[in-house]
Amino acid sequence: MTSTSAFWDDLARDLEDSEFLREFIVESMRIATIDEVVNALDDAREAAGMSKAELARAIQVEPATIRRLFASDTSNPTLGTLAELAAALGMRITIQPLDDDERRKVTEPLLVGRSADPAGLARHLHGLRERTQVPA
Repeated sequence: MTSTSAFWDDLARDLEDSEFLREFIVESMRIATIDEVVNALDDAREAAGMSKAELARAIQVEPATIRRLFASDTSNPTLGTLAELAAALGMRITIQPLDDDERRKVTEPLLVGRSADPAGLARHLHGLRERTQVPA
């Protein structure tokens, strides 16, 4: 048994606990969503040819605030800050429904507190996070 498979086995076992499952889903979705929005805003900033300092001035915050937002793996900006950044870039933040497959994988287990496939759920949520990472 490799340490990687032991990790997935342990996580799948932990996901049998409804409280852990709900918290894991919520945090995984929160992280993936914030990463996706922040990365999209940084891409839009670059496409607009705007520096981080210029963007900071546009929303009247310190340049270090914007540098940290776009550089940190642990940023947790407010929706208000994201909306201000989006507006300064000619965009807005919107929400969209999950497709049917993701609703089955994420929403249903979140609502009922259990998953028919805990290991599959763990891998799916991990995959969401991996897709939102900016390559180094």
